[in-house]
Amino acid sequence: MGGATAFDAGEAVTGTQSELITLALNSGSSSLKFGLYRVSPSRTETLLSGMAESIGETRGNFCVLDSQGRTAMSDAASIPGQRDAIIRIGKLFEGSRTPAPAAIGHRIVHGGPKLRQHCLIDESVMQQLESATAFAPLHTPAALSVIRFAREHFSGLPQAACFDTTFHAGMPDVARVLPIPQKLRSEGIYRYGFHGLSCESILHQLGTAVPERLIIAHLGNGASITAVRNGQSIDTSMGLTPSGGVIMGTRSGDLDPGVLVYLLREKKFDAAILEDLIDHRSGLTGISGIGGDMRDLHDAASSNPGARLAIDMFCYSVRKQIAAMIAALGGVDLIVFTGGIGENDGEVRASICAGLSWAGINPGAVQEPAASRTPVKVLASQEDEQIARHTWALSLAR
Repeated sequence: MGGATAFDAGEAVTGTQSELITLALNSGSSSLKFGLYRVSPSRTETLLSGMAESIGETRGNFCVLDSQGRTAMSDAASIPGQRDAIIRIGKLFEGSRTPAPAAIGHRIVHGGPKLRQHCLIDESVMQQLESATAFAPLHTPAALSVIRFAREHFSGLPQAACFDTTFHAGMPDVARVLPIPQKLRSEGIYRYGFHGLSCESILHQLGTAVPERLIIAHLGNGASITAVRNGQSIDTSMGLTPSGGVIMGTRSGDLDPGVLVYLLREKKFDAAILEDLIDHRSGLTGISGIGGDMRDLHDAASSNPGARLAIDMFCYSVRKQIAAMIAALGGVDLIVFTGGIGENDGEVRASICAGLSWAGINPGAVQEPAASRTPVKVLASQEDEQIARHTWALSLAR
C-alpha cells in the first residue's frame, strides 16, 4: 500500500520529537481536501495542499498546490471513490522529494454525545463514530470511509479524530440544553454546535489579541455564528445537527417545528424526504430556485427576484444571529468574518453590518476600521492547519 519507505522518510524529516510531518484530511460527501504540514511547538508550516473534487462523478479533478499556494498539479480525471482519492494522495509521497507524513488527522463534523474531545483513532473510536452517524448523515459516512482507507493505505501511522463539536463542549446549560423532555436530552439530544475547528483557527490567528467578547461568523455553504467569551464558546447558532441556525446554501437553518409536523401529517413525507428537503433543497437554493452558490445569485440578482430575495434573506438571517450573540455576550469587542462567503463577499458583509449600526458597527468597517466603533476583521478559516496542530499534540502525547 503506502510503503515503509515513505513512512521512514516522514520520520527522518521530523528529526526531533517536538516536530512532526502531519497530513490533514478534510472530507466532504464528494470531495476530499488535504494538507501536509510541518508542525512544531511554535510553527505550522504548509508543505503542500490540495483537493480531490467531484468524487464518484464522471469528471473529477485532483489538484495539488505547493507551499506558496501555486498550482503544482491539476489532473482532470475520474476519481471513483474516497479510496481512490487516498491512493492519489499516497502517491504524492512515493519516490518524490515531498516528505511523507508521520501522523494523519481527520476532520469529523459530529462525534455524538460520547466523543466530545479530539482523540487518537482506535477500534473503539471507530465503533462510536459509526453509532453517531445519525447525528450527521450528510458528513459522517464519507469521513468514516476516508478514515478506513487512510488506515489501510498508511498502515501503522497514528491517526487522530478532530471534532467540530469539541470547541462548544463547554457551553453553559442555558445555551446547550434544548427545551425537550429530560429523557430525550439524556440520550444526547442537545445543542452541540459546529465549525469548531474554524473557530479554533481564528483564536489561534488572533493570539494574544483575543478580546473578551468575540463573535465569529463562519459563512460558507454551511454557516454558523458563535459567541466567544474569553476564548470559550458560550453560544452558537447550530444545534443538534449542522442543519440548524442561519440560512445556508442548501440547508434551511432554523424552521418552525410545526412545518415538519405539517409535512409529515398532510403531505405524508417520511424521514428520508424530510432530510432531503431540509439539507439539499432548502436555504438559498430553495428560496432562489436557481442554486445555492452566492456568486451565481449575485450574477442573477438584477433580473431574478428570487435570487435577490435569497441574498437579502441570508444577510437578514446572519444579522439577526449576530444581534442575538451580542445579547448573549452583553456587547461585542470584535466581529470576525470567515468561510468562503465571509472572506470573499464584501457586498454580503456590508449588508450584514448595515443593520448593526446600533452596535457601533459600520458597513465599511473592514476597509475603514477607524469609522467603526466596533472593529470587524476578515480572517481565513484554517481548519486543516488546526487539524494538523491537534494531531501533532495527540501523537506526541502517546
